[in-house]
Order: sequence, then C-alpha cells, then structure tokens
Amino acid sequence: MAIQLFVPTFDVEACLGEIRECLEKGWTGAGFKTIAFEEAWKTYTGLPHAHFLNSATSGLHLALDIYKEQRGWVDGDEVLTTPITFVSTNHAILHANLKPVFVDVDDFLCLDPDDVERKITPRTRAIVFVGLGGNTGPLGRIMEICQRRKLILVLDAAHMAGTRLAGTKRDGETPRGDVTVYSFQAVKNLPTADAGMICFTDEELDALARRKSWLGINKDTYARAADASAYKWQYEVESVGYKYHGNSIMAAIALAQLPHLDAHNARRRAIGDLYDKGFAGHPAIKTVPTAPGCVSSRHLYQIIVDDREKLIANLNARGVNTGVHYRNNLDYPMFQDQHAACPRAAELSQHVLSLPLHPQLSDDDVARVIEAVCECSAETLEPAL
Repeated sequence: MAIQLFVPTFDVEACLGEIRECLEKGWTGAGFKTIAFEEAWKTYTGLPHAHFLNSATSGLHLALDIYKEQRGWVDGDEVLTTPITFVSTNHAILHANLKPVFVDVDDFLCLDPDDVERKITPRTRAIVFVGLGGNTGPLGRIMEICQRRKLILVLDAAHMAGTRLAGTKRDGETPRGDVTVYSFQAVKNLPTADAGMICFTDEELDALARRKSWLGINKDTYARAADASAYKWQYEVESVGYKYHGNSIMAAIALAQLPHLDAHNARRRAIGDLYDKGFAGHPAIKTVPTAPGCVSSRHLYQIIVDDREKLIANLNARGVNTGVHYRNNLDYPMFQDQHAACPRAAELSQHVLSLPLHPQLSDDDVARVIEAVCECSAETLEPAL
C-alpha cells in the first residue's frame, strides 16, 4: 500500500456533532460557529484579534488591501516576498496592485535577511514572510528590519498553525507579524475543507477586515438577526469589499479539530526526529533544518538531493509518494522580469523534495520511507548540494 504525502486526520464524530448543531439551528453561514472559533483561536494563540475567512489567500489579499488603503500606498509600491511559496502568496500582492520584489532564501528556505536589506528601496512598504513548513527561520531578524525601516510585516502563517517560540523571553509565544494569516485548508495541520484566519494586532484594522470581508457592510447577518429593533434589516455599505468571510460549517470542523492540534503537531515533530536520525550523515541527502528556538508545526519535512526527478520516480515505484514545495515562482511567465533575482532559490527549487508527513504514519511507515530514500539515493544520486 502506498505511503501518502499528506493524509488529514479528522475527529469524525466531533466534526459531525458540531456540524449537526449548525443544521439543527438552521445557521450555516457567518456567525454562530465562526464567532466561537475566532474566540477559541485567540485563546489558543494568544493573539488579540482573529477573523475567520474562506481561505488564507483571501486573508493575504485583505491584509495588503487594508494596509494600502490605510497607509496611503499607491499602485506599484513594493512588497518584498519569497519565490519559494505557493503562488497565492504572490497573487495576493498583485491583486492589491502592488509590486512583488523577490528576495532570495536561506538554509531554512525562508527569506534571507541580508538580501532583504539589499532590496529595500524608497518604495518598499511591506515584507511578506512565509513560515515555510511551519519554520520560523530568521523571523526575528526580519521583525527587527521591519521595525527599523518602518515596514509592515505580513506573516504568511499558512503552514504555522501551532508553531511556537521557545528558549527566549517569548517562550511559548505564537509567532506574529503586524498581521498574521493562517490556513485551515484540506491538508493543513488543522484541516477543514477550506478556510483561513486573519489576525491583526490593531483593533481598528480587525474591525475594518470584518467589514471588507462582508462586501463593506457594517452589520453582518448574524448581528442583524440578534437585533430586536424594527430596523434590524438596515445596514450601511461603507466601502467596496469582498465576499471573503468564512461559514459556520467550516468553523464547526475547525472547532472539532482544534483540541487535537497540539497532539498532531507533536506526532509530526516526532516523525521529523525519526527522519533526522535516519538521514544523519548520509552524503546524498541534506535536510532542511528547523530554526533554533522554533517549536515547529512541522507541516513539511524537506530534503535536498542531487537528482530529484530520478529519486521521485524510484520512490513512486516503491510506493512512497512525495511532493515539491515549491516550484520557484520566478519560473512563471508573470514574473519573468525578475527571473534571475534569486539564484539560490532557483537552484534549491530544483532539488527540494517533501517526504510523507502526517499523524497517521506509523514508525514502521517512517522506517520504510527512510530505507527507500537511502537505498535509492545510494544507487542513483550524487552527493547532496
């Protein structure tokens, strides 16, 4: 039987119970469960604000759109970003009519702070930091740069549900930017079918996000339903907005899944430790490290190998599925103007490979993956980069 790259783990009975309550109450849209999950997420993360959305992609666009409006940014202003990410990160920048400026990556496959410094210009307004695989990478240095250069930090935390900091004054704290955006997509650590969360540090921007995610309307349907006045049907449309809010069915699943998140992440880290031990000292396999002080959600386990395509084919033949996270975004035609901007990312994106990682893997499954990778690497690959 094939070992899958990702397998979401659902508490089926708890999910059905939460969804049943929505159906029995006749409330499946925004409100009710979305409010409950927002409160639960604030308690879990310690973040001051949280607004439930239909996806993390919506959240990234909403964040940049709001900052552009509030800070007086103009079309073409620059946002520093990574080429090693799912393309939605950089689509969000383009949707806000801002210019993505690509920064090279470091050993963690996160933004290289030295290249960040080199690429800041008078038109730079924000930095989007992607915590790839749940890794914080050099986030501390990026935060310092943002504070010193008065830039907005957008933390793309799509992979970071449950990531914590350790061993510092912020021990146990959730990593955060000026705005932090999470994903609860189907194969994420806290899976639903698709959903996200936008978490501003600023209360006024949180309130604005709630209006903008509901077409600029100043009173959502749930609030109107609770209004006892004769004019509860009335609302104002204060600005142009989007249909980005989440719904109670997705929030119901999220509420059922949240109590399991820490245990699932702990199992992911344990699997990562087994991989680390299994590949230690192997000349043809280099692992992507976790940053010091990061208790990672371990959404991904990535290795760097010489001939990735040959290894993928050999592992497929042995029933081990793999993935690539991610193709260098600068290979896409829309970013051809910056094709040569990030040489390290261009090189690494040809050699990075994600191995199976999910809570349903047994130790025997992990041993089987390690054996297959090591044997195939010894047979077919040159030393790792």
